[in-house]
Amino acid sequence: MRIAARPLPIVVRPRPGRPAEGLLWLDGQVFPCALGAGGITAFKREGDGATPLGAMRVLWGYYRPGRGPGRPSRLAFWRETSDLGWCDAPGDRNYNRPVRLPYRASHERMQRPDHLYDMCIVLDWNMRPAIRGRGSAIFLHLARPGYRPTEGCVAVSRRTMLRLLQVLRPGSVLRVCR
Repeated sequence: MRIAARPLPIVVRPRPGRPAEGLLWLDGQVFPCALGAGGITAFKREGDGATPLGAMRVLWGYYRPGRGPGRPSRLAFWRETSDLGWCDAPGDRNYNRPVRLPYRASHERMQRPDHLYDMCIVLDWNMRPAIRGRGSAIFLHLARPGYRPTEGCVAVSRRTMLRLLQVLRPGSVLRVCR
């Protein structure tokens, strides 16, 4: 009988003295990452620019054709299309869910011109049930140059993302700590 290996824990902590920058630990290695401009919070609210404190399960990923995922992953990946969006309107029935564009309520476009979502992992923050105003679109995605702050997500370099894709699978947990 073969015993399935447990997913490797992924731990994110703020860089000392720099609350919008983080360090991501994976299997004894440390990688730089970007956090929300508001640092880490236990009381996440829509639009506060903070990264939520706590454990978030990895659900699935999106990739932009020709730009990712680049390597095989045990994680389910879906192709980003030009009409893929993510609703961030707390009063909408599709709050914190993927939507088809054009969409009447406030939303993010997944095919961004800055390429941050060329490889994007959906985390289960505020998913089931989605509580109005508790935050939406919390992803693990690609970082801006210089690891500039996110709107509340965790962002890593392309090279780090490719490393993560080798070990991420359903059941993997990203734990954001202080």
